[in-house]
Amino acid sequence: MLRFARTMPVKWKVLVASSLQHVPPSSACALAFQRNESGKADPLEEHGFESTTISDILKGKGEKADGSWLFCKTDDTVYDAVKSMTQHNVGALLVVKPTGKESIAGIVTERDYLRKIIVQGRSSKTTKVGDIMTEENKLITVTPETRVLQAMQLMTDNRIRHIPVVEGKKMKGMVSIGDVVRAVVQEHREEVRRLNTFIQGGY
Repeated sequence: MLRFARTMPVKWKVLVASSLQHVPPSSACALAFQRNESGKADPLEEHGFESTTISDILKGKGEKADGSWLFCKTDDTVYDAVKSMTQHNVGALLVVKPTGKESIAGIVTERDYLRKIIVQGRSSKTTKVGDIMTEENKLITVTPETRVLQAMQLMTDNRIRHIPVVEGKKMKGMVSIGDVVRAVVQEHREEVRRLNTFIQGGY
């Protein structure tokens, strides 16, 4: 956990710290546990800390199996794409070619809309999604097995707020920065609970 704390970006530290501000003093002391001097893994590490995966997030979100609401087409207008984002309360849509969902063309986000439509004074009703999207060859993706902390690092390093989830060549869903932060905070709360149990002789 200390290893994670040293490498966590400052803005994530603030979010996680705020969620743990009411942790009892005994729990705070417990956070000092690391690997023992013999080099063997601490027993606490066997209980799954930092083991949450992207698959766990998707299950928690209860996304539709076909992910139909995650997509728009390259020849859709930007207006229709933004309308879809608003209706489904999401900040990004995967873009597919007119031939179907198996042909991923890229991703379009609220940021694209602001920077390439609003700021440039273009019409969202006449501009096509394909004209403002981030193309497929620049997409950064994760798999369902990717650890949440790895996804967080990718998003932080690349300054993105949404990341597609791919399994093989099939799209499985999308996770946002908000999804990742909630998962990390929850995992830290569970770790504090396990440390409390350890201190009290529960292991």
